[in-house]
Amino acid sequence: MQSTTILVVEDEALILMDIENALIEAGFEVITANNGSRAIKAFDADPSRISGVVSDINLGKGPSGWDIGHHVRKVTPTMPMVYMSGDSSHEWEAEGVPNSVLVPKPFVHSQLFTALANLMNQSS
Repeated sequence: MQSTTILVVEDEALILMDIENALIEAGFEVITANNGSRAIKAFDADPSRISGVVSDINLGKGPSGWDIGHHVRKVTPTMPMVYMSGDSSHEWEAEGVPNSVLVPKPFVHSQLFTALANLMNQSS
């Protein structure tokens, strides 16, 4: 059985580790990136390996979470895309990719799992 690999993008190390550990405990394989450039590089290395993307929106210098979502969807139009944000949720309708989910920070892991599961079920 092939495992499900999620790309997680978050510039705050403790939050990134928390999400990574929660997804691993839930049975996912996880690839992490702490900025937009690394995320795009990791995705482009093997897009077929990635089953979903979870990204913060504000990632400092370089590509934002919005940019990652648009890049991923150009390559894989049905890629499940979950955005996380503490302050950019008001931009989601205009900036986010269609059929994505925004999970406002702070959140509990079950909200993230539910968002991923719903999107992954829609895309399969």
